[in-house]
Amino acid sequence: MAVADRRDLTLRLVRGAGQTTLAELAERLGVSEMTVRRDLDELQAQGLVKRVRGGAVALGPPVEAAGFAAREQWQTATKDRLGARAAELIEPGQTVLLDAGTTMASLAGHLVERAPLTVVALGLQAAARLADQPGIRLLVLGGESRPGERSLVGYLALQALDSLCFDTYLLSIGAVHATAGWTEFDPDDAAVKRAALRRSDCTIAVADSSKLGVRAFARVAGLDAVHTLVTDPGADGQAALDTLTALSDAGVHLVHA
Repeated sequence: MAVADRRDLTLRLVRGAGQTTLAELAERLGVSEMTVRRDLDELQAQGLVKRVRGGAVALGPPVEAAGFAAREQWQTATKDRLGARAAELIEPGQTVLLDAGTTMASLAGHLVERAPLTVVALGLQAAARLADQPGIRLLVLGGESRPGERSLVGYLALQALDSLCFDTYLLSIGAVHATAGWTEFDPDDAAVKRAALRRSDCTIAVADSSKLGVRAFARVAGLDAVHTLVTDPGADGQAALDTLTALSDAGVHLVHA
């Protein structure tokens, strides 16, 4: 896992728990406690967390520090490969629900190659990339735009999802773990994803390997709720490898990009 990606996950884990220990972070990230200490020291220097004995507590900085803008430049080549491979699994003529997130924004551009499509976007960045594209009928759900992320959450988003049906849901996920299943760092995001899963005939998760073996705060679903996972072949650490095995055992089709 790239250092920037690991630190982003560390920050989101601390924020999701409010306070967490070195041992918990090391287990979830599949790294040593010494590595966690170095990452927390750097995050503290940036004013993002506060070190305490044996761990760290969350602070309340501008959310952009770990939001879309901060992550957009990380692993751009990997995200583009994942997006291109996931788009290949979409059949022309489908109605597609496109999740929020940096990987989904990259994927959006590749969906144009699969037109004609009806695409319902849960992220404002992806919607902007699909607007006015030939062959794309674009719908944007209502809801509250999460600061820094620009993902659509809340009552209006949930109500809109309950009134629609989708052929395929392209799911972006914060973490996936062998026993915890698919999880997210924000409960509002998790609620939208749960509603989206209920309304979709098929779900394709798209996530880089840094998300494997990690447990986040809010549960989305068990492993078998997803039909296909598109990821890169860079899984590292026992927790990530155990998660890949558990996914396969749950009947999830694994596609590498």
